[in-house]
Amino acid sequence: MNKRDYYEVLGLSKSATKQEIKAAYRKLAKEFHPDRNKASDAEEKFKEIQEAYEILSDGSKKQAYDQYGHAGTQGFGGASGTGGFEGFGGGDFGNINDIFSQFFGADFGGFGFGGGSQKNSKTRGNNLEMTLSLEFDEAIFGTEKTVKYKREIVCRDCKGTGAEDPDKIVTCSECKGSGYVTRVSRTFIGSIQTRSVCPKCGGEGSIADQKCHNCKGSTKEQITEEFKIKVPQGVPDNITLRYTEKGNAGNKGGDYGDLYVNIEVKENEIFERSGDDIYIDQEIDVITATLGGNIKVPTVHGEVEIKIPEGTQPGRVIRLKGKGAPKFQGSGNGDEYIKLKVLVPEKLSREEKKLWEEIRDQRR
Repeated sequence: MNKRDYYEVLGLSKSATKQEIKAAYRKLAKEFHPDRNKASDAEEKFKEIQEAYEILSDGSKKQAYDQYGHAGTQGFGGASGTGGFEGFGGGDFGNINDIFSQFFGADFGGFGFGGGSQKNSKTRGNNLEMTLSLEFDEAIFGTEKTVKYKREIVCRDCKGTGAEDPDKIVTCSECKGSGYVTRVSRTFIGSIQTRSVCPKCGGEGSIADQKCHNCKGSTKEQITEEFKIKVPQGVPDNITLRYTEKGNAGNKGGDYGDLYVNIEVKENEIFERSGDDIYIDQEIDVITATLGGNIKVPTVHGEVEIKIPEGTQPGRVIRLKGKGAPKFQGSGNGDEYIKLKVLVPEKLSREEKKLWEEIRDQRR
């Protein structure tokens, strides 16, 4: 099946900014995450969304995709540290044959270009992503959570060799250890030499005498990882925490990828949070608003008593310094802001009505 356009997958135009790409990804990733969406095609769509984001969020990969389409992303195997096209080292640009090979799976040796092989290059493992849901007070004061997720690790039985017996790995008879098979075709412009990955050894150049019983020769095994995450106090909603080397294993001894944990904080019935500050609505009766008095109000740190000035008008905001959330970065707490709502009685007894009328008459 042909791949869909990455911009179409994320519902974006080609002019989308980096922030728009990230926002679209996070929205769709939450919607189609297999832990939350039980539709039969949720996992497939989630992988498609991840793949689109991986390309479009990286400047070099996005540039290659915009210019060449899906073919332009085939050469990205891992960070080279040289800038420009990720996945090509400095030496790769000295060998144009390898560039064509990575993009088109072919070699043009008939035109005099030299050969080359990338079969021994290490590639970093894929990053993984998950969502962690927190209660409101867990995000305020921090917590520890045990998370479980599936990841690929280097096979523990064969140590990543793919062989039942690491001492019994032989050179591939098809490619003679090069990892590639070469074919020569004669055309009206001369001989054209094409090169493709060896179908017998998969480009490795060697074959195990007997494949590992655990990983079946893939060099990796899938496990369910379980570890404790220490969530810092004051962590805001929609922030992403990174845990290094908790992703999938790399190829040919490459580094592990990372795990990205998206924090999702549940709403609270009383408190509303913005950054480090807390906001609440507090009802007071009309008599307290008129004459003033003391009332108790809730904060995330417990109940406190505040003074209501006489003549308080509806909508007045009182600030409680240091009664907000602990700061995620830095020390101290934010503030709490209390918006006062004055309750006017809907029904009065005869005596109450008489008293209000007397007050009204005195103020005339």
